[in-house]
Amino acid sequence: MQTNSATPIKAPKLTLRKPDGTDGAAVWELVRACKPLDENSMYCNLIQADHFRDTCVLAELDGEVVGWVSAYVLPHDPKTVFVWQVAVSEKARGQGLGGRMLADLLSREACDEVERLQTTITRDNDASWNLFKRFAKREGASLDSEAYFTRDAHFDGRHATEHMVTITLDKEEMRKAA
Repeated sequence: MQTNSATPIKAPKLTLRKPDGTDGAAVWELVRACKPLDENSMYCNLIQADHFRDTCVLAELDGEVVGWVSAYVLPHDPKTVFVWQVAVSEKARGQGLGGRMLADLLSREACDEVERLQTTITRDNDASWNLFKRFAKREGASLDSEAYFTRDAHFDGRHATEHMVTITLDKEEMRKAA
C-alpha cells in the first residue's frame, strides 16, 4: 500500500504593517529597485518610517519587504492625506498590493478625518495613474487632476510636470464596504 507523502505547499504570507526606524534601509533598497521612482536618501526613508509611521505602510511577503507607501496628513488640512510614494517590488506586482496598501492607510486611526487622498504624478507614469484610477473606482470616489509642480516654474526644466491628483473619498461608503 502506497501513501501520498507530498508536502502541502505553503502559501506566502503577506503582512501590511506600520514601519519603524529599523525599516529605513529596506525601504530605501526597495525604492531604488523600483525604477523610475525618485530615490530619497536612506535617512529620509528612515525618518519616514519612524516619524510618519502612522501614515506609512510596509508590506512584507514572508518577512521580505515588497511594498511601501509613504504618506502624511497635511499639517494645514487634516482632511487630506498626501501619498508621497508607492513602491511595489517586482515579486509582488500584479496582485493589487498598491491598492491594498492605500486601503490599509485609509483605515488607520490617523486617517479617521481624511476625506481626500492626494498625490502627484508625471503624465508618463502609467503605473501610478492606473493604480490611483483603479483605487478611486474601487472606492466609488471621484478623481481629478491638474498641473501642480511645473517643469519650468518649479523644476528649472529638469523634471517633468507633476500633476496633483485628488481622490475625494466617501468615508461612509468605505466603512460600509469594509
